[in-house]
Amino acid sequence: MEFIDLKSQYQALRTDIGARMQAVLDHGQYIMGPEVAELEQRLAAFTGARHCITVSSGTEALIISLMALGIKPGDEIITTPFSFIATAEAIVLVGATPVFVDIEPATCNLDPLQIEERISARTRAIMPVSLYGLPADMDEINAIAWRHGLVVIEDAAQSFGATYQGRKSCNLSQIGCTSFFPSKPLGCYGDGGAIFTSDDALAGAMREIRVHGQSRRYVHTRLGVGGRMDTLQCAIVLAKLERFEWELEQRAKVAAAYDALLSGKLGLMARPRARTSAFAQYTVVVDEREQVQARLQEAGIPTAVHYPVPIHVQPAYAHLTDAGRCPVALEKAATVMSLPMGPYLSEQSVHEVATALLTATGMPVPGDCAAPSA
Repeated sequence: MEFIDLKSQYQALRTDIGARMQAVLDHGQYIMGPEVAELEQRLAAFTGARHCITVSSGTEALIISLMALGIKPGDEIITTPFSFIATAEAIVLVGATPVFVDIEPATCNLDPLQIEERISARTRAIMPVSLYGLPADMDEINAIAWRHGLVVIEDAAQSFGATYQGRKSCNLSQIGCTSFFPSKPLGCYGDGGAIFTSDDALAGAMREIRVHGQSRRYVHTRLGVGGRMDTLQCAIVLAKLERFEWELEQRAKVAAAYDALLSGKLGLMARPRARTSAFAQYTVVVDEREQVQARLQEAGIPTAVHYPVPIHVQPAYAHLTDAGRCPVALEKAATVMSLPMGPYLSEQSVHEVATALLTATGMPVPGDCAAPSA
């Protein structure tokens, strides 16, 4: 069993992926070829945002967004300590300071109730992360930002395809950023990402920044980066888009099957009403995690931990904040564990994982957890 089964996805899409890649090889426009504009149009339509700007990675999407906003040294960005390091890394790379706010125990997303006490005269933006595929409480976060004149950047690296109050992730605030890293719900076969906004001026700035600040050939109006997404990677995402809605439905079915087998027995991530998850991960809370992981490994069940060390206590960032802050993040970092998840995970495999997990945690295995007949 694989933690994320990209091989089965490729076999299902092999013909379409091959045709899309061959078209790029035939026309030879490997940088900013026609597939780039096509993908941007398709993704913007999917989310409802006016603009989509494809970029070289999810990290670059965050950096370019901050640069377009004019974030500079001395500015502060409120964010979560419970995320992949790129969230805070992007802030530091533009010279600003991340200010960490603790997370909600039920969702592991940024806790809106603790944001305002951390806002200062230097705060410029709030950067919530839609963790594990579930959007943060964006309406509440947007309301706080509006009261204080701040911008909200949704780090939606894990949540493309998720919804909040019927609106798509990446179109829940002024700016949304996502990643097409291969293991994401919508991934390419290398690095890639995208920025979404309905602000025309911001979109124009972002498009210039991703090509070294160039407004037209050899005219550079601002500081920029080499942040373009390769045409071949855009072609791969275009092929995967044809099956993406179905894959989201299958991910939801896998999560529902896990829920039915594990609810009431282990700690599960909450999914508030009016929000749907893209289920980048299916995450549970367990005690004695290392022992549980070892027992699952013996049973042939792969697991992962997202994330074992919160950002605010990482060596490169610990000087920015009191390490005693964010106790919920510290507690979850020691107890969360992600199970195999994906649209090609069979019902039998879900039952195998649940049975092994309940056995490993010393929980009784009910009759309905027995694997169905193949």
